[in-house]
Amino acid sequence: MFNQKTFAVMKRELREKLLSKTFLLMTFLIPVFMFGGLALQTFVMSYSGNGDTFLSIVSETPKITNELQKEFSDKPFVKKGKFVISYLTMNKETFKKFLNQSRQDLISEKLTAVIYVPESALKDKKVEYYSKNPNNNSLFEKIRGSINTALIDVYFGNKYFSSDDIRFAREGVDFNSFRVSKQKEIEKEGYGNMVVSFLLTFLLYFSLLFLGTMMMRSVVAEKTNRIVEVLLSSVSSNELMSGKIIGTAITGLVQMAIWLLPLVAVVSTSWFALPEKFTISMNGWQILYFLLNFLIGLVTFLGLFASVGAIFDNDQDAQSGLWPVMLLIMIPFFIAISLVSNPGSPIGKITSLIPFFSLMVMPARMSLVDVSLLEILGSLFINLATMILIFMFAGKIYRVGILRTGKKPSWSEVVKWLKYKY
Repeated sequence: MFNQKTFAVMKRELREKLLSKTFLLMTFLIPVFMFGGLALQTFVMSYSGNGDTFLSIVSETPKITNELQKEFSDKPFVKKGKFVISYLTMNKETFKKFLNQSRQDLISEKLTAVIYVPESALKDKKVEYYSKNPNNNSLFEKIRGSINTALIDVYFGNKYFSSDDIRFAREGVDFNSFRVSKQKEIEKEGYGNMVVSFLLTFLLYFSLLFLGTMMMRSVVAEKTNRIVEVLLSSVSSNELMSGKIIGTAITGLVQMAIWLLPLVAVVSTSWFALPEKFTISMNGWQILYFLLNFLIGLVTFLGLFASVGAIFDNDQDAQSGLWPVMLLIMIPFFIAISLVSNPGSPIGKITSLIPFFSLMVMPARMSLVDVSLLEILGSLFINLATMILIFMFAGKIYRVGILRTGKKPSWSEVVKWLKYKY
């Protein structure tokens, strides 16, 4: 129902949201916070502290001890002097006594850890780690490779392999991926599309939650302050709801378009030369599809959030009644994120054609693998049909709930509102 009154409500929403300081701050600071958060997470995960690390590496044979000492001596973190390692050779019984003697140093953290490499590690690669902090994964990542390399050198050295054979045994298999499609030549695939998939999924998730919550609180505030009664004296409930949803949807679309400008610049111009490993295989049509899909999804969920806001009288009750809508956002988000491991999985294909799920899963699939035009059109049709149905149901709930106050309605009562005829 789009007429002059709806247009007036829409202009009011755009004026309040599009020109607000909150919109400007969120638009330009969210990318900073997002990339800053990723950088901080990477730093925290890789940071092991400024304190010195003292290790005692005990092995059962002199040959293993020598290889361990040789392997660790070339490591940068050992050369810096903050990583001190003592090397000892002793059998199991002697090691037990040594461990008891070192117990107090381990508890007081004068000694970070004691590592025991038995001779049996040449068969099963099982190494014992004793420490006050037995889950120090950052330390494990630093020392695991060196210990493994030392064991390989001893194992193959005993069998009289050449140094080239041993060096080859150390190396892992490295896959060079190439994308095969009907429309393009075979191209080498980098990590760029994985980053884009995560980025688009996160932006969808954040925008739907942020703008949806903002819509719900706006409706609750208007209902609590009785402003809605004044507004409904000039416009109908459907016109009011439609104007609010369309105005907020346009605000969200503008915001998303601004966020995607760097991606558009990378895809459509040669201004930015990305490393080969981070090349992005996308085109302008895919970005346009994402924006259209985002607009449809935003209108759909704004209808749901507006309905929840109309049902309840305060934010606390509205938050408690929001969980079904939250599940419709969170479950597709986790499915879309998991597609990075296997974009062609049956779960990804099925959920990309299921209402609500398709809004997040299909864009993630499209950025990782080639999707047929029929699937894309099918997804658009499903999402459009879902949007229309939600808009109709939301209109009925909004019309009854927006003027209803007092006792919190049960869900069975809300279902009855859908059966009312106007």
